[in-house]
Amino acid sequence: MKRDEVFEFFRRLAEANPSPTTELNSSNPYQLLVAVVLSAQATDAGVNIATRPLFEHITAPEQMVEFGEDAFRTAIKTIGLFSTKAHNVIALSRALIRDHGSQVPRTREELQALPGVGRKTANVVLNTAFGEETFAVDTHVFRVCNRTGLAPGNNVEAVEVKLEKIVPQPFRRDAHHWLILHGRYTCKARLPECWRCPVSDLCRYKPKTLPPGERVKPKAARTGARASSTARTATGRTASTRNANRSRVRPTRLP
Repeated sequence: MKRDEVFEFFRRLAEANPSPTTELNSSNPYQLLVAVVLSAQATDAGVNIATRPLFEHITAPEQMVEFGEDAFRTAIKTIGLFSTKAHNVIALSRALIRDHGSQVPRTREELQALPGVGRKTANVVLNTAFGEETFAVDTHVFRVCNRTGLAPGNNVEAVEVKLEKIVPQPFRRDAHHWLILHGRYTCKARLPECWRCPVSDLCRYKPKTLPPGERVKPKAARTGARASSTARTATGRTASTRNANRSRVRPTRLP
């Protein structure tokens, strides 16, 4: 996209949602860090269900370590990869106590040194907890950036680098939240809802998805295809019959 199109892209998303934020529930940076670690290959809604009762009495790494890995594993068993995640959360909680005075660090390098914390998780924490202008690229952001032509890239790192270069002020702080929410609720993976997309005219995706009432239903399409196929077959048979009859005609002999 051109520079003015990128500005207009984010201006419209901001107009539709002036105060975007993560949908993960937390009350402090530590709880946010735990929630983001748990959200890998899981939905925010599923993580919130599991953490809601936990976060009522676990607000600091000391309380998590005291709670214990076995109990925590049982508490999050509805989340994918729960065993590995439970081990990492206990390990990162111990690391916070040992190396950071029980505080969540505020640099990407220190965050990524914690067990179970990758670049995306670090970017989410830096942005949401500390207001840094970072771009966390998850599956939604990756899809939206490539599908729309906003910041295409072959991998999440390439997309993040492009977002760093092209996203203008005053949209940098909230850009990744707008992209995540746009991908989650409008520019969906299986069927983007182009008919109600505020940036549809700026998007490179084609053909645009029609409103439900204007789309041909799969059954109707199959019926139409079968009817067309039957008509072609019948036409072919008729032509073959005519040719066969024509070939059987013998010229009349002269007396």
